Amino acid sequence: MDPKEKETLNEEQLNTEETTDCTDAPQEEAAATDTNQNQGEETPVLSVEEELARQLEEANATIEEQKDKDLRLSAEFDNYRKRTLKEKAELILNGGEKSISSILPVIDDLERAIKTMESATDVQAVKEGVELIYAKIMGILGQNGVKDIETNNQILDTDYHEAIAVIPAPSEELKGKILDCVQTGYVLNEKVIRHAKVVVGE
Repeated sequence: MDPKEKETLNEEQLNTEETTDCTDAPQEEAAATDTNQNQGEETPVLSVEEELARQLEEANATIEEQKDKDLRLSAEFDNYRKRTLKEKAELILNGGEKSISSILPVIDDLERAIKTMESATDVQAVKEGVELIYAKIMGILGQNGVKDIETNNQILDTDYHEAIAVIPAPSEELKGKILDCVQTGYVLNEKVIRHAKVVVGE
């Protein structure tokens, strides 16, 4: 082959390849652009396993949070229960402290009365002293809500009275009524703490 013809053939082949490359390049760029656009528009879709794993993780987090709340509430309740039991025990042990403290002055009076009686010659004065002490202690009991149960000429009431004996009534009007009180009864804030022991006429 003539060298000139060979050179001409080579130039034609190069021109053909360049034309082909130029034609294919826009197509490849367009395809790449379409692919990028599709990737930007599409939202990643999780598989079923991935979605279940995500839900399980959220559920576990919720469970752990609830466990922590339950533990805190349990601890708070336990502390409250212990504190309440302690206060109740202290109340049982020391609940009567106020009442006992108020009775102490009466004990002082009784001690002085006993010493006085050892050398006293005036019985009336001793009697008056004892009556004062009795009145004082009844006043203290009244301040603490204690009252004696009325029995004088009262009709028998088993809610407050306990009949320990029944005797013939001196008169028709006294039948069924209390004739004598053997032991005084008391109520504490309207609750009977000791029934009055009485004798009833029939």
